[in-house]
Amino acid sequence: GGRWQHALRLLEEMGHKGVERNTITYSAAISACAKGGQWEHALRLFDEMGRTGVERDCIAYSAAIAACEKCAQWAHALRLFDEMGR
Repeated sequence: GGRWQHALRLLEEMGHKGVERNTITYSAAISACAKGGQWEHALRLFDEMGRTGVERDCIAYSAAIAACEKCAQWAHALRLFDEMGR
């Protein structure tokens, strides 16, 4: 259950230590949040990817959509799905 918290800590530590956070590391953390039912944290990370210029590929989108789906956040999931198609 707490793996999402561990994933967030690792991602944060990477930033503090100057290790590049990329599409893969963000997607893994978003996926961990999805599995833990933490859709808000997942979307925050997804938005952070966009703000910091990290590519949001279909895997990142799928992970964020899965987080929304797991918690019945359909409006957010549909927005992401629509955005992914552009």
